[in-house]
Amino acid sequence: MVTPAAHREAAAHLQSAYEMSERRACRVLGVDRTSVRYQATRPDDGTLRDRLKALAQERRRFGYRRLHVMLRREGHAVNKKRVQRIYREEKLTVRRRGGRKRAMGTRRPLEIPLVANQRWSLDFVSDQMTDGRRFRILTVIDNCTRECLGLVADTSLSGRRVARELDAIILRRGRPETIISDNGTEYTSNAILAWADGTGVGWHYIAPGKPQQNGFNESFNGRLRDELLNETLFRSLPHARAVLETWRRDYNETRPHSKLGWLTPQAYADALNGQIGRSAALVEGCADRPLANPTNPSSDQQRTLVMAG
Repeated sequence: MVTPAAHREAAAHLQSAYEMSERRACRVLGVDRTSVRYQATRPDDGTLRDRLKALAQERRRFGYRRLHVMLRREGHAVNKKRVQRIYREEKLTVRRRGGRKRAMGTRRPLEIPLVANQRWSLDFVSDQMTDGRRFRILTVIDNCTRECLGLVADTSLSGRRVARELDAIILRRGRPETIISDNGTEYTSNAILAWADGTGVGWHYIAPGKPQQNGFNESFNGRLRDELLNETLFRSLPHARAVLETWRRDYNETRPHSKLGWLTPQAYADALNGQIGRSAALVEGCADRPLANPTNPSSDQQRTLVMAG
């Protein structure tokens, strides 16, 4: 008997079976009377428990940390340890799916971009519909803000189609400095090479057999498959496109991201844009003399001035 609950149970047994007083039972057991008399004052968590179960049912691949952020966002004043306790009591633990064996060794970490549109990453994900037809999904990620810029689903995605989709994203978001991808035939086609030359976007190919060099997109693809593709039956291609677009908006606007301080990607992008705007205002009014040499066209760009101070 090492827990207070066990002590209370033993004291109650001595009092009922041997007609001992509480004082004598506590002396026999060697426990303090205050611990035996203690009554739990834990508040009722029925409402919180019901909401946690509803959220876990709605987002079945979320752990207790992400669910805690969702509860706090809804106005529940609850700490993480309490959510974890209820999460375990209700047996809501996310079941881990088996994964492939990975080679061990040291790897060079990816450099994190500092501003939006500094680097995008592309990759493909495959799935199938209920009638057995397979389709592919082009995923486009901003490596700085972690925003999902596009989820393009079709039975066939050629290099020309990839170029058209990138043009559509650039129209509403702006042109990236660099795009990173693997060495797939779609990305190494003449259509993509001509597109990169025409737009001036730098295209970087990872080393063959090294998907960790495109780790931002690989991580996103894992979340996409775990939270959506493995949980959804797609009836048709239009149905898949509608579901993917709904999930993309939820990922950008609602889902908290652990690597962004539990902010959503859109909220992080807004905060980053506001910080850069304030820095630009300070640069414009801080000195009469320019920070960069105006005779050097490579050092008087607005972004250079912002980073300089």
